[in-house]
Amino acid sequence: MPETIAIIGGTGPEGRGLASRFALAGRRVVIGSRDAARGASVAAEVASTLAGRAGAGAVEGASNAAAAATGDVAVVTVPFEGHRATLEALVGELAGKVVVDAVVPVRFERGPRPVEVAEGSATEEAAAVLPDSRVVGAFHNLAADSLLDLDAPVHADVLVTGGDEEAKRIVSALAERIEGVRAVDAGPLRYSRFVEGLTVLLIGVNMRHKTRTHVRIEGLPA
Repeated sequence: MPETIAIIGGTGPEGRGLASRFALAGRRVVIGSRDAARGASVAAEVASTLAGRAGAGAVEGASNAAAAATGDVAVVTVPFEGHRATLEALVGELAGKVVVDAVVPVRFERGPRPVEVAEGSATEEAAAVLPDSRVVGAFHNLAADSLLDLDAPVHADVLVTGGDEEAKRIVSALAERIEGVRAVDAGPLRYSRFVEGLTVLLIGVNMRHKTRTHVRIEGLPA
């Protein structure tokens, strides 16, 4: 199990939520940002929400580059419009590491709409930009509000995509440190586009019904 988790572009709601849950599970977390001071500020806010919780790991802030260099595993939560440029700047720091892409290509125009990606998905774009990294797709379908509600289990499946079976096992084990989460192997990277697209649908459902929905796959063997 990786000891230090880097959250690249981790100052938004999804990044904060994942950072909070990983730290709650005892991992050390480094929240990265384009601005190291911003990363440190958000890390302090996250750490304050964990104060007094037994077994919580340390939460620190840094630049994206410093976070990427420090983390045993890196989770990418940067907005899609900055996705490629952010990863292109971190090729060296992320070489040889498990990189989890949690980015959803989405725009809002009278509701959420998917953004076409030349490679097929944000996760596949990450794999193209980071040929020396072990890229896995995961965490796309978890609502930030649910992640940030630390007093309640998430009760969701995390769909994990990728071609590196060992990397998928590492990410699945990390996902299942979040209370209520079950990791599901969803196949190779080419299926990432469907996982990411499902998030666009869920956002629309949540907006329409003013709720928080998640994915659960029924019928899998116990």
